[in-house]
Amino acid sequence: MSFSTLKNPHLSEMKTDYLYHLNIDVTDTQNTSDIQQRFGDIKVICAGGTAQRMRDLAIYLQPIFGITGKPVDLCESGHRYAVFKVGQVLCVSHGVGSSTFSVVLHELLKLVRYAKCKDPVFVRIGTCGGLGIEPGTVVVSKDAYNGYLENVHEIPILGKRVERPASFPQDIIDDILKFGAQSNDGFAIISANTMSTDCFYEGQGRTDGAVCEYTDEDKMNFLKKAYGKGIRNIEMEATMFSSLTQLAGVKAASICVALINRLNGDQVSITMEQKKEFEQRPFVVVERYIKHLLNK
Repeated sequence: MSFSTLKNPHLSEMKTDYLYHLNIDVTDTQNTSDIQQRFGDIKVICAGGTAQRMRDLAIYLQPIFGITGKPVDLCESGHRYAVFKVGQVLCVSHGVGSSTFSVVLHELLKLVRYAKCKDPVFVRIGTCGGLGIEPGTVVVSKDAYNGYLENVHEIPILGKRVERPASFPQDIIDDILKFGAQSNDGFAIISANTMSTDCFYEGQGRTDGAVCEYTDEDKMNFLKKAYGKGIRNIEMEATMFSSLTQLAGVKAASICVALINRLNGDQVSITMEQKKEFEQRPFVVVERYIKHLLNK
């Protein structure tokens, strides 16, 4: 794909671009041979909350490319986001929530543009709260809803409220379900709508935060309304992620495992051993999907 589709005409006028939060200096945007050599072969960008999770994913994916050894954080000197390159895959930490994710996502979108990557796919993997599903279920997001239960991402720009569509490409969802799941996995993988909020506690209708000004009945009415819209998991990134990648013209997907069924309570009750095993499930799915992309 051509990254001229990035909707920022100012980029073509810039002589240099310092990707500040990645600590990557594109000294000449018209001649990016170094960036192309380092990152031009990237096919998939995997993003997840923590540096440790992305390091673990990088190690998990190494056998695909016949790589061994300890992954190197390419952006360690920036002290903000961790970036590990494994063959044709980039594993990047994005922090918690849309605000921290949007910062690195903007810079990653520019990075793959400067590197002239061909048809890269962005995939977020992580954990989430389930809604009417069993803990351990893997959810591939379809439409993303904000905290108002609207299928848009809302962002203030220059003092104005801007709403953008928030959905993931159906062909990517279909491929992940087709190639990422196997009947003997021992866990369910579904495609469903996702609610993405700006707050982990009140924004998600929890009653276990430091402040709560609503009743259990209010919470349950809200969660049931969300369920009625086909929402089966709740997290904090999907609306921004889907809308920004859609606007940038790149394909993207979100694959998260539910650690709890919010209709049964707010506290995670699984054991640490179960949590560790659950967190590996998106790794299994994304590994198979990456193999499919590499073999196309």
